[in-house]
Amino acid sequence: MKILHTADWHLGHRLHEQSQYEEQSLFLNWLESYIIINKIDVLLISGDVFDTGSPSNQSLEMYYSFLVKLRGTCCKSIIITGGNHDSPGTLNAPKHILGALSIKVVGKATEHIEDEVFKVEINNEKVIIAAVPYLRDGDIRRAVAGESFDELTDKYKTALINHYNDAAEQCKKINTNNVPVIAMGHLFATGGSVSDSEQNIYVGTLGHIGAEDFNPYFNYVALGHLHRPQIIGDNDKVRYSGSPNILSFSEVNYDKKVLILTLKDDKIVTIDDEIVPNFRSFYKLTGTLNECIDSFANIKTTDYGLTPWVEIALKENNTVNTDLLKKEAEKYAFDILKIGLKNERKVKGIEELLENTKSIKELQPTEVFKLKCKEMSFDLEKNPAIWDAFNEVLQTVKNQ
Repeated sequence: MKILHTADWHLGHRLHEQSQYEEQSLFLNWLESYIIINKIDVLLISGDVFDTGSPSNQSLEMYYSFLVKLRGTCCKSIIITGGNHDSPGTLNAPKHILGALSIKVVGKATEHIEDEVFKVEINNEKVIIAAVPYLRDGDIRRAVAGESFDELTDKYKTALINHYNDAAEQCKKINTNNVPVIAMGHLFATGGSVSDSEQNIYVGTLGHIGAEDFNPYFNYVALGHLHRPQIIGDNDKVRYSGSPNILSFSEVNYDKKVLILTLKDDKIVTIDDEIVPNFRSFYKLTGTLNECIDSFANIKTTDYGLTPWVEIALKENNTVNTDLLKKEAEKYAFDILKIGLKNERKVKGIEELLENTKSIKELQPTEVFKLKCKEMSFDLEKNPAIWDAFNEVLQTVKNQ
């Protein structure tokens, strides 16, 4: 049996207000072909299928078309869990119809843990999957009036670990043949490396768990949430697949991947990674005005023909006129999405920021909050509870 682990598709994501529909469509086409060519039996998608809780019709069409096309392939079982960017209602709405197509969906924590555990049997090989979605505080922990932030954090972390332990116990109950057991998850595991995604992944300090906190009964933990493929805590059985597409210019210096597990004789015998092609070229140029212009000739497109995207960080001591930069760029087939100063010393206030902003969409809520705190001389680093509280509210609002 071959199992493919992926996560964090973020369908509908926009980078500096530019749609990433083209490269996301190419990824899904590539994934379908990869599954067919490599005879993948099971597909695991560990959360953040969509970028927002209210995905566009275009994003929904991509998602459902992909699932329908897989129906006619060797992939006979698909398990999808919700992430913090997903709306549980949107994912769960068609779950009964999808269930008839051997597609299991767990959009949020269930009332009964057995509803998150599935036994899969293909070609006489069996595996048990604990499909644990993103666990929201309100889904797994009962709040107590007047409790401190430290108490809240400890109780949430305990509730999170207990949820995985309950899932492990349920797996044991149905694992009569001692077959491999895989847990899915969408969370931040300590030791993970975070990227600068455009729609900030909230990491914070709430409920961090390490590789050692996952129940040892799990033979593999298929994680989503962090966009860099990585192993957690030197435990090669606890892994993030990472996002398949570049979602931020901070992600240009490492390969995007999917992970492949091979099961044989009731054991996971290999865990391999497969590099996802670069469907679009991304370049982050840093240097003086002239140095960046000199780099333009080196910008190349990929074999897929999508227009390269460029972000420029100018190393200048003072504000410079970027008209020459833009004029020179017109000679080449790429788009500049952002120009900024790498060592900009001036911190704009909220009012000035609003005056110089062309569109309200350019403002990230987290950046506005940070700037307002700075204006008010409020130190967020010394008050992590406030930063956590703000992000918890922000994520709740996004998922409405």
